[in-house]
Amino acid sequence: MELLWKLILLLSLVECLAGSGVLLRPVFTKQPGSVVFPLQPGENRREVVFSCEAQGHPPPFYRWKLNGSFVLPGPGSRYSLMGGNLHISHLNKEEDVGIYQCLASNSFGTIVSREASLHIAYLENFKTQRRSPVRVREGQGVVLLCGPPHHSGELTFTWIFNEYPSFVIQDTRRFVSQKTGNLYIAKVEPSDVGNYTCVVTNTVTKSSVQGPPTPLVLRVDGVMGEYEPKIEVQFPEVVPVAKSSTVKLECFALGNPVPTISWRRVDGASFGRKVDINKASGVLEIPYFQQEDAGIYECVAENSRGRNSAKGKLSFYAAPHLTETPQDVQKTIDDTLVWECKASAKPKPSYRWLKNGEPMDPMEDRVQANNGVMTISSLNLDDIGMYQCVAENKHGRIFTNADLRVIAIAPDFSQNLLKAQTLARHGGDVLIECKPRMSPRGVISWRKGKEALRESHRVTVLDNGSLRISNVSKMDAGLYTCAARNQFGVASSAGSLLVKDPTVITSPAGHLDVTVGESIVLPCQVSHDPTLDLKFTWFFNEQLIHFGSHWAYFEKVGGRSAGDIMIRNIQLSHAGKYTCAVQTKVDSVSIATDVVVRGPPGPPVDCQVTEMTETTASLSWGPGMDNHSPIHSFTIQARTPFSLGWQAVTTVPELLGGKQLSSSVIDLSPWVEYEFRVLATNSIGTGEPSKPSKKARTKEMLPRVTPSRVNGGGGGRSELVITWEPVPEELQSGPGFGYVVAFRPLGAQGWMQAAVTSPEASRYVFKNESIPPFSPYQVKVGVYNNKGEGPFSPVTTIYSAEEEPSRAPGRLRVRSVSASEVEVTWKPLAWSNNRRRILGYELQYWGERKKPDTATVIRTVGNKTSVLVRDLEGSSTYHMSLRAYNSAGVGPQSIIVNVTTKKPPPSQAPVKIMWNTSNSKVILKWDQVHALENESEVTGYKVTYSQDKHSRPSVVETNNTSLELSLPVNQDYVIQIKPFSEGGEGSSSSQITIPKIAGSIATGAAPESSAFPSVNLAVLILTARTVL
Repeated sequence: MELLWKLILLLSLVECLAGSGVLLRPVFTKQPGSVVFPLQPGENRREVVFSCEAQGHPPPFYRWKLNGSFVLPGPGSRYSLMGGNLHISHLNKEEDVGIYQCLASNSFGTIVSREASLHIAYLENFKTQRRSPVRVREGQGVVLLCGPPHHSGELTFTWIFNEYPSFVIQDTRRFVSQKTGNLYIAKVEPSDVGNYTCVVTNTVTKSSVQGPPTPLVLRVDGVMGEYEPKIEVQFPEVVPVAKSSTVKLECFALGNPVPTISWRRVDGASFGRKVDINKASGVLEIPYFQQEDAGIYECVAENSRGRNSAKGKLSFYAAPHLTETPQDVQKTIDDTLVWECKASAKPKPSYRWLKNGEPMDPMEDRVQANNGVMTISSLNLDDIGMYQCVAENKHGRIFTNADLRVIAIAPDFSQNLLKAQTLARHGGDVLIECKPRMSPRGVISWRKGKEALRESHRVTVLDNGSLRISNVSKMDAGLYTCAARNQFGVASSAGSLLVKDPTVITSPAGHLDVTVGESIVLPCQVSHDPTLDLKFTWFFNEQLIHFGSHWAYFEKVGGRSAGDIMIRNIQLSHAGKYTCAVQTKVDSVSIATDVVVRGPPGPPVDCQVTEMTETTASLSWGPGMDNHSPIHSFTIQARTPFSLGWQAVTTVPELLGGKQLSSSVIDLSPWVEYEFRVLATNSIGTGEPSKPSKKARTKEMLPRVTPSRVNGGGGGRSELVITWEPVPEELQSGPGFGYVVAFRPLGAQGWMQAAVTSPEASRYVFKNESIPPFSPYQVKVGVYNNKGEGPFSPVTTIYSAEEEPSRAPGRLRVRSVSASEVEVTWKPLAWSNNRRRILGYELQYWGERKKPDTATVIRTVGNKTSVLVRDLEGSSTYHMSLRAYNSAGVGPQSIIVNVTTKKPPPSQAPVKIMWNTSNSKVILKWDQVHALENESEVTGYKVTYSQDKHSRPSVVETNNTSLELSLPVNQDYVIQIKPFSEGGEGSSSSQITIPKIAGSIATGAAPESSAFPSVNLAVLILTARTVL
């Protein structure tokens, strides 16, 4: 058999070498799984298939083992192979049950699959047909045996009482064990008498069989007395439980009275939420069993006659799980192989190794295997193959695969030629690597030019064959050859060594001291080998500087042969160590510069309020960073809910020196919440403020500030109205703030007082029928808070409410001035008396077709006796009335008078305007403007003229349609003409521009239409004539 599969391996290797495929070791892609085959009575088709599939090149071929022996498929055999799958036909439960393994082999070797079991599940019939009666007394416990028939596979049990489908219902008195199948009745009652039949079901085949009925008969020789519990169903002393499985413990006792069943852990630990205790059936179920569930469990059965208990240990176990596996490896002849295989398991696993599916030879001295570690020394070609580590305990085993390849080749530089050129720095060290591929390891030798290289204190051939030269000089430059030799051949590779001048930074290391905002240059000048390119790299506090948008302060200014950088507008955060690193292909050097940045102080720390009085606060603080410039003073600022931001405060002492770390703030307002902060100043400037102190409130005290602008007057009849400007909250000096309003008639001795409790109040009204109208009163307003009363404001005199005017104005006259204006006059009333004043007059007017409540109102102030009403419509009738008013209201209305406005002025503007100039005269002529039927007749014209559009115009009126103006002719003029009538001024002509024309006579005409007002001169006829 062994010769046969080795021949197959050889043939597959030859086929592979003849083809173009890449060699691949066998790797399982599908492994067999355990099978429980349900065997039904009378079933003819009994076939099982175990799956096995592996990848590899050459393609693997397959063999199978049953219980350690090879299965021989062939003609007439019940075993056949379909690919790697094993087919078993006409299953035989005596011959085919066992452990199966698949072996996959190719030119790399053989690997063995995991173990797969085959079990055949079946259930036979009960042998006996009759059972003897079981006779018991009432109150006695009884056990009815099931005695299941021959079977394979898991069973479940139920009992029929008398006849199907009346099944025994389990409760605290009756229990069916799923371990034995027996029926337990803790205490027999007369109702239990009858026939009992055990029903057995195979969970795999799903088939069921019934045993012969067992009669239960009640004895007549007495009733069983009470007795303590006797446990009939209990679990083993040790129950091994697999990780993540479900375990069920059964416990049931006979007794009179019926015992109760309870469970506990002997170590006192409580049951987790996942544990299910079925007290009715005496079963404890623990799903997803873990290490922490292991321990000793106790079942306790109790009744009034006593107690009994049973204990058992649940032990946790886990099949092996690989945590570290050997990897494919390629080794050279005579090398040493070390493979480590580790697995977690409970109990701890043992390890063994297979080579090509067979156990390793324990007599081989070169092979050592201990606790999962296998070592093979002095490797040779016979060691090539597929190896498997098997980790196992009594609960399972697991396999892992690895490929060992041992190579034997002559020296070969094709993959690792010597570098064509190796660069070295004069005075430095250089390593020329020589890494030929060869197996076994041979001898390495070196030549410089054609001469063998001799080792010295500077020249050394390392153990790995590489060449090291120390303190390199120009004399070391040249062609170097590495030669490698073993028993299979010789090979060499050559490369040149070039010696370059060292790179030296000529800029000295330094220390720079700068001020915030300055710009500095950090130098990095070098001397170097001109044949080498330089690379400059800068670091700030060991962090690489990236020049660009994120490092906008930094800029390279050195060019190609220098690495200088500029820091623009330097900040405090830029203080630190700057390193310039210069790199070439042969060496690298660096230089560091320390930069100290002086700036305004950092914010002071720990600003605290230590004490508060009514108007002062005691503060303390700690100094912040001085940023390399000593602090010479501190400033304190305060903020309240009423201030606009932070404000400077007065301190004691007034000037706070740089060593002063506490101070008193004075002139604060009582009962106001303050925050304070401190700023430090040095010779550079003032820094950022400290964090604000915690809010603190000054103590309360008597109010000191009185209301301002105390005044009054007005109001309704019999009222005295007193007004003031409220005191701001920050000046109220404490809670419970309010006002004391004091008043008395002018000349009286005593004061009347009233309290106003609202701090926002700004007026007080005293109403009394005895108050005469418009009488003088002295008033003052004081303040108070919870501490007591404060001062009063200065005394001021006001008047009580006056009466409304009692008379209407007389002699109301109305005259139409124009189409849009009406003049109204009247006779005034007396300005004041001892009961009232007249503050002015109120004129109301409305159109003829409108109602009085839509009237427009015009108010005059003071003792005026006329008003000009504007913006009226022409040729319209208006109704007008007048009444006086004061602070108490308005008086009676005058008589209503009517007035009709004049006709509107002419809407036609003057046209055909002609002008001419002669020396200092301008003569204007235009056509007569004729009014329309609804317009008032023209009574004259207004001529306005000015030197330009922006200067103040002059106006000349005329009744004619011509006008002569005496104007200097050496200036430009802008002229407009408009008619007027008794209805007012009409439409104006367009602007006429008359240009200056010295010594000439000019004639012009305005445009006929006003549609082009921007055209200053439409027609200009110049008649040039010499003035003699």
